[in-house]
Amino acid sequence: MMDYAIERRVTPEQYIELLNSSGLGERRPVHDRQAIARMLEHANLLATAWDGEVLAGAARCFTDFAYVTYCSDLCVRRECQRQGIGIELLRTVLRAAPCRIVLLAAPKAVDYYPRIGFTQHPSAWTILPGELV
Repeated sequence: MMDYAIERRVTPEQYIELLNSSGLGERRPVHDRQAIARMLEHANLLATAWDGEVLAGAARCFTDFAYVTYCSDLCVRRECQRQGIGIELLRTVLRAAPCRIVLLAAPKAVDYYPRIGFTQHPSAWTILPGELV
């Protein structure tokens, strides 16, 4: 049985291992422990799923707790996927911050979000450092 928690401490090593085991590691700086540590340190809402002492999933978010929550990572170990863990992580986030969730889907997950009730937004924009004119 999975144990869901808010703000349970996660080490950078645990998070890197989760990212790699979920497939999201290919899109995150998993070879830069300091970057991962900063990512964890500055997220103000972290929902986690634990199978005993093993980190099985996480939703790493930024929220104002009133209007919007940005979910920057939703990841579940490959061997734990398709068991409802991702949706339960999002429910855990919504209990802590009952407001709109916004996210950018990884290409491999783009079909997942409509199945669980998300609506696609047509005008999301991104920019990288050095690209602002």
